[in-house]
Amino acid sequence: MANEKESSRGLQGLIARFLSKIWRFLERAWNLGVSEPKKFIHCLKVGLALSFVSLFYYMRPLYDGVGRNAMCAIMTVVVVFEYTVGATLYKCINRATATFLAGSLGVGVHWVAAQSGEKFEPIILGSFVFLLASAATFSRFIPTIKARFDYGAMIFILTFSLVSLSGYRVDELLTMAQNRVSTILLGTSICILISVLLCPVWAGNELRLLVNSNSEKLADSLEGCVAEFFSNGIGNTSNEDSSKKLQAYKCVLNSKGTAESLANFARWEPAHGSFNFRHPWKQYLKIGAAMRNCGFCIESLSSSINSEVQVPKSLNKNLGDICMRLSSHCSQVLKELAATMKTMRKYSTTDVLVGEMNFAVQELQNALKSLPNQQLQIGATGEQTTTEFIVPLIDILPLATAIFLLIEIAARIKGIVDAVDELADLAEFKPEIDEQSKQSQSTSDKTDDVTMKALQKV
Repeated sequence: MANEKESSRGLQGLIARFLSKIWRFLERAWNLGVSEPKKFIHCLKVGLALSFVSLFYYMRPLYDGVGRNAMCAIMTVVVVFEYTVGATLYKCINRATATFLAGSLGVGVHWVAAQSGEKFEPIILGSFVFLLASAATFSRFIPTIKARFDYGAMIFILTFSLVSLSGYRVDELLTMAQNRVSTILLGTSICILISVLLCPVWAGNELRLLVNSNSEKLADSLEGCVAEFFSNGIGNTSNEDSSKKLQAYKCVLNSKGTAESLANFARWEPAHGSFNFRHPWKQYLKIGAAMRNCGFCIESLSSSINSEVQVPKSLNKNLGDICMRLSSHCSQVLKELAATMKTMRKYSTTDVLVGEMNFAVQELQNALKSLPNQQLQIGATGEQTTTEFIVPLIDILPLATAIFLLIEIAARIKGIVDAVDELADLAEFKPEIDEQSKQSQSTSDKTDDVTMKALQKV
């Protein structure tokens, strides 16, 4: 009896843990949908596309047309419908083009092999499969083709092999190839229309948001690291939010792959919003590389926070304010660059902020040169004098490392500024003064209208 109660309790506990895990999963899924509604909408778009394709099975007139081959269209929707418009267009165009080329070549090779007689037909088919499959596979190692047509090369190999080999046993090869191409065109067309017309997620805009976010994360991490280094409690973060800001630079260092994928997909997208057809997407990769170079320095600065060597209070007090001021100017420059890329406008304050940053660097260099000489004095002779020198040197080393890293970070931020300026020139960002002049012109026009109406009444 006792064993039965124990087994019943064990079963109840197992069910409770199972239900608890399901609840936690549903809670995380709900939080993800609330924080990123675009992903939830994407799921609905995929379901809608599959529902449209399924109509070719459910409705008799459509089924008599292409319904018997609609399974290929369903597979097409599943494999080509991606989160962004650029990724969907990339896969759709690659799949449709590769299928058409491979189907045409497969039919042509089948006709040539059929004219050679039954004895040589399998040899010719096998030879063409070997040559074209090998050539297409080798093309996938070429960087340019791999970046833009890797999926198409894979579909070409698959389709050509299926068509050419099926032709050896199937009599109506041309009809089969036509049906395959038509169903794939059907599936890709539905995917493109739904992806573009219903709440589109543009890869180009996602790339811009990524670069903007990285710039702001660098600014937060830099300011947080310097504030933490020169605070009284070195190595102790005040709360969870500040800890996240200190570690935000890691997201910048890990964003290379995502940025490259988005830039590649953005090239396939049509002109939309503020982005022209030939928008300089590669320039965002240069900006990202410059930001990662800056992030590596911030990572080194962050590691120095946990140093067990304590900086002398006198030096900390003398140089801390200057370093904090420099980090503040650097953060302002980074945030200004983020605003420039977000609004796609040139701001006249950017040059002012860069000038203030450079002045702070010069001020820090001057303060570094004017360190008290007694900290580095060495006597002419004596073992005690050398020991005393080594101790001040060890005390100064963490502070000197942080200062040199700050100066290097400022120099690398200048590289980010140059990359953003180049983007502004290539993309023809409008200057901020245009907006101000438009507002003043609009105000002037309204004043003139009021004056004219008053004169007419008189």
